[in-house]
Amino acid sequence: MTGTIAHVGPEIPQRLLRATGRHAGAIAFDPDRATSAADRWMESKFAPWAKSILEGWACEEYIAHSHIVFSRADDSAQRLYYYICELQRRGLLSGPEPVILDIAKVPRESSLAHTAQSLKKLADRLGVGVDDLVAAGAPSPHGVTDLERPVCLLAGTPPPDRRLHDAIETAGYGAAGATLVESWGLLDYAIDPALGDPFETLARQVHVSPHGPRAFIDAGANLISQIEVLGAAAAVLWQIEEDEAQAWHLPAQRAALERAGIPSLVLTRRDWLARDGAAEEIVAFLSGVGA
Repeated sequence: MTGTIAHVGPEIPQRLLRATGRHAGAIAFDPDRATSAADRWMESKFAPWAKSILEGWACEEYIAHSHIVFSRADDSAQRLYYYICELQRRGLLSGPEPVILDIAKVPRESSLAHTAQSLKKLADRLGVGVDDLVAAGAPSPHGVTDLERPVCLLAGTPPPDRRLHDAIETAGYGAAGATLVESWGLLDYAIDPALGDPFETLARQVHVSPHGPRAFIDAGANLISQIEVLGAAAAVLWQIEEDEAQAWHLPAQRAALERAGIPSLVLTRRDWLARDGAAEEIVAFLSGVGA
C-alpha cells in the first residue's frame, strides 16, 4: 500500500494505526475556515469540525492519504463517513478511501467480541498483522503542559485548539484537558503479548475506555477522578451548542463538583470558536478563585 493514513474521531486504538508504519495522525483541519462547499451538503447539526473536514476534502487537501479511518463511537464522525461515501459514489468527491471502525461499548461479552472482530477487520484492511501490532512503538505521553502553577481542568466538549487553554494560562493556571485532536489520540495503551491475543487486548481497552461519548461510565465520578489525578484546583465545563452527547453528562458532573467543593465554571451552548466571550469569562472566574 502507498499513501499515509489519518483518522477521525475517538476510540480508535492508536497502536493499530501506528503499526501500519504510515499513520499521519488525526486528520488536519482549520476550524476557522469558510465552508461554502460543505454547507451545500451538510446540515447545521453536525459538529462544526465535520464541516471543516468536508471542506478540506472537497478542496483535495487529503490526497496524500490512502485511507481515512472514521470512528463509529462519535455521531458526527460516523455520519461524516457516510456522507463522504455517498458523495464519492456520486462523483462529487474524490480523495482517499474512507474506512469506518465499528465498536460496541455495551458492557457485555457480545459487545467485546464484536469490537475485537471489528479491530481485526480494520487491521486486515490496513495490512496490519499480529507481529506488526506487537512491534508498534510506545504510546505518546499526554498531560498538563505546566505543573509549576495550580491546575485548572478544561472539560466537556474538546475545543478545536488551545484558545481556551490560553485563557486559563493567562489567569495564572496550568491548563489541563485535551483539545479535539488530542482527544482522538487518547486510546493508546501498551500491549503485553503474554496476556493473549493482542487484538483481544485492544478490544478490552476500547470496551472500558472512559474517553468517548458513548462510554458506560459515571460522568460525575469520572470528572472528579480526573481532577484528583491532576490535583486540579478548579474546573471549567465548556460545551458547545451542537454537542448533544455532553449535555447528558452535565447534571451528574455539576452535582459531583458541588459535592466535592471544587470551584467550577459551567459554560453551556457556547460558540465553537469562542467568539462569545468565553475566554474572558474563564479569566474572570479564575481570577476570582485566586491563583
